Amino acid sequence: MKILKLSFPAFLCFCLAQGLNAQESSTDTTKKKTKPQFKLSLNYNTGLNYYGRTDSLKSSGFFPLAELWITPKIYVNAAPIFVNNAVQKFEYAGSVATVGYQNVTKKWITGLYVSKPIYKESSELVQSALKAQSGANVSFLNKFINLNIGADVKFSDKTDFGATGGLDHLIRIENKDNSVLVFDPGVYIYGGSQNFQRSYYKKNNTGFLNFPAGNGQLVTEEVSNFSILAYELTMPVVYAKKSWMFVATPSYIMPQNLLDVPNRPDLSERGENMFYATLTTKYTF
Repeated sequence: MKILKLSFPAFLCFCLAQGLNAQESSTDTTKKKTKPQFKLSLNYNTGLNYYGRTDSLKSSGFFPLAELWITPKIYVNAAPIFVNNAVQKFEYAGSVATVGYQNVTKKWITGLYVSKPIYKESSELVQSALKAQSGANVSFLNKFINLNIGADVKFSDKTDFGATGGLDHLIRIENKDNSVLVFDPGVYIYGGSQNFQRSYYKKNNTGFLNFPAGNGQLVTEEVSNFSILAYELTMPVVYAKKSWMFVATPSYIMPQNLLDVPNRPDLSERGENMFYATLTTKYTF
């Protein structure tokens, strides 16, 4: 879910800023046992969205994230989500917990994860209908263009399947003070089915069962199709030094195939081309 996790581009950039240093420095100590690591980050998202789809109030969000890396490849994290808009002032909306696997080498980044969100019944976030999500991603790294692909399964009242594809170019600067600065411009495409939207309306008692027959059949058919959900241009920037890491991810997202119910704007998906950014401060203990 994009409101909680760093976006796929920012996550890749984060891995490269931190993981490659670890890979290079551990060449002679591959058999050395490592202790579990605890990481704490503060994250702010200027425009909460689900592939460009937003709630009617266009909320921003804040979420502190606690991570426990049991090994360098296996982690557990959890975060409460606080929403801010014209009506809600820093209001708790729910929490998300994730168990995952991540492996970083000089040529590949691979990952698996399972997430469990628990939202308040009154939450109006589009993602609030999701009951669980799992996924996998693979990135092939080279000096020119990195190739990234991912797939996920989302569970609501029904099951949605999603896919991600993207290209990025890494610019990594190692400074004399042992800090690392990373720029990672990229372009991404997101696809999937949209049964979560049907579940969202059912959750809020605002749709589908009350449609006229023709419109109801149309929307039910549309949400079951696999289609392009959004295009995204992004420019993650990571600065890392010792135990500190700072991430800024400005993005421009263009939602596609928004569900439209004729003469019912209240039941149609809300979304438009939008600029938003995610800001992260992370400390490793």
